[in-house]
Amino acid sequence: MLLRDKGNFAETSRQFRWPNPTHINIAEAICDRHVPAAADTVALSFCDHNDLFRHWTYRELQSHSCKLAHGLAALGIGAGDRVAILLGQQIETVLTHIANARLGAIGVPLFRLFGPDALAYRLANSGAKILITDAAGYAAVAPIRDTLIELEEILLTDGDPGSFWPLLDQASDQPVCAQTNASDPFCLIYTSGTTGSPKGAVLSQQTLLGHLPGVQMPHEFFPQAGDRFWTPADWAWIGGLFDVLLPSLYCQIPVVGAAARKFDPEWACWLMAKQQVRNVFFPPAALRAIKNARLDPQGHGVKLRSIGSGGEPLSDELHAWAHAAFATAINEFYGQTEANLTVSGMAGQFPRQSGHIGKAVPGHSLAILTTDGCQADAGEVGEIALNRTAPDGSADPVIFSGYWRNPAASAAKFSGDWLLTGDLGAMDDQGYIQFVARQDDLINVKGYRIGPAEIERCLERHPAVSKAAVIAEADQSDDNQIVAFVQLDAQAPPQNERELTATLRAHVQDRLAKHMAPHRVNALAELPVTATGKLKRAALRQK
Repeated sequence: MLLRDKGNFAETSRQFRWPNPTHINIAEAICDRHVPAAADTVALSFCDHNDLFRHWTYRELQSHSCKLAHGLAALGIGAGDRVAILLGQQIETVLTHIANARLGAIGVPLFRLFGPDALAYRLANSGAKILITDAAGYAAVAPIRDTLIELEEILLTDGDPGSFWPLLDQASDQPVCAQTNASDPFCLIYTSGTTGSPKGAVLSQQTLLGHLPGVQMPHEFFPQAGDRFWTPADWAWIGGLFDVLLPSLYCQIPVVGAAARKFDPEWACWLMAKQQVRNVFFPPAALRAIKNARLDPQGHGVKLRSIGSGGEPLSDELHAWAHAAFATAINEFYGQTEANLTVSGMAGQFPRQSGHIGKAVPGHSLAILTTDGCQADAGEVGEIALNRTAPDGSADPVIFSGYWRNPAASAAKFSGDWLLTGDLGAMDDQGYIQFVARQDDLINVKGYRIGPAEIERCLERHPAVSKAAVIAEADQSDDNQIVAFVQLDAQAPPQNERELTATLRAHVQDRLAKHMAPHRVNALAELPVTATGKLKRAALRQK
């Protein structure tokens, strides 16, 4: 299931095969199989709020997760029960995921940034029986506690009294691991809710296997000797959990985690240098923050082998800056909760093309579909789709099992054997894939269908703009106008709205086209984003 370098990317893809096991359990895959041969190998290194580190070995992960599994079983948790996790990058998060797998229970990762309404929806919809959180998480849940009729227990990892660690202290460390089918659920991750109510995407035990080539590709045949992985992304997001944490443990590569804090570019460089991090998944916002801070990562001692980034397209300027700043290329990747890491760049195997994400990750059959369901011609814009059947004829293991308690939405996600991403893109005759826009975000102006990403990239090339977002707004004649919202660079000279609009209109008009220039530009202190850092266009439309 791991990619092997066959000399060129085409041959590497052609020879890839999925293993398709009947049974797999993530607890065994990321922990137990490394014991006893690598029992005392460091699996995780955690940095606390005082910048002190605690290292955890595979032996400790096995012992403590078995204790937690026995403790949860004593509280009535069994196969299929949901255990919610409202925590950050910390050992309790990892232990809970492993313990859930041991019992066949289903994890429900939740973001610490969620407020009471967001938590109430997800906890109620999932029917979680137990919530594991800390004092800060409990404060967010307390106002809604009485409304959650299926929630039986809350375990606190800190505070006085905490209940998580005492549960482990009283439990046996006798090995336990259910024989789960590859298709049995492991966790359900709620979509960001950028298009309607959040839906719980059910990810199976085999989903981890489906992610491996998509991790190896942006990280240039990961794992390599000496690799060490870190991401500032929350482990409640599929990007943190399945793009970094679980694959690294599977590949026996140490993972660096850190106590929750606001992203600090200088501290991030210190952490990467201190822990000799070699592999990073940077959400675009983190890259921009380091760039805007005008830091010299290599001067801080940062020595990265690979950088992956995903979530939104990156500009050519950001690519160029990062390559110079880190002395390594950024490999962009693409996916969504329902089918993650299906497209990626791989600078060591093929050159990046401006405006393109990369190529289909080996093991996945991707296509661009037209509105009539046919495959688009090279360069033609259509919907990005993933076939249930992989190129080797087996079932693609990265595809989700469906939406929790929502069969109608599950069925609507597919057209025959094609999983429909809802994203528009194009593929050229060399297999390079371009992300154009979400279908819901397309702007129709005077007969032109315009994807906002191209305009946003253009705006972000202006020295005054740190980040940009574009939406459509109906005018008095019910025609659409393009409205831009920008987050200005800290060093940008002050301008009023009329001056800013004139400046940026001219910038887009000169570089793209007159009909793509924004009618109005609004400067915001910060653009609204979801907990995973994705732009909330609905919030901009309300403005």
